[in-house]
Amino acid sequence: MTNITPEEVKQRLDAGEKLNLVDVREPHENAEFNIGGRLVPIGKIQSMQIEEIEDLKNEEVIFYCRSGNRSGISAAVLDQLGFTNTKNLAGGMLAWQEKFKQ
Repeated sequence: MTNITPEEVKQRLDAGEKLNLVDVREPHENAEFNIGGRLVPIGKIQSMQIEEIEDLKNEEVIFYCRSGNRSGISAAVLDQLGFTNTKNLAGGMLAWQEKFKQ
């Protein structure tokens, strides 16, 4: 797992790049604000219920949460399960909203 900044992700999204974004927050957090990722709460990842993202095992996957903690844990768990290119959105949605005032 490596970290990626909100600026890097936003620049790539603005350029039209299709990114594999995974939101590991809870549904109510996702409903409040999100950047378009698939919702797979950390509890599912920790209990290895990852069927919905299994197809991304060999692709770049960017995980995000509120602050970057849960997404970092999720990326580390998936690294152990054989995912080859996980990235953690540094600072999570708090940093995103601060930088882009959303």
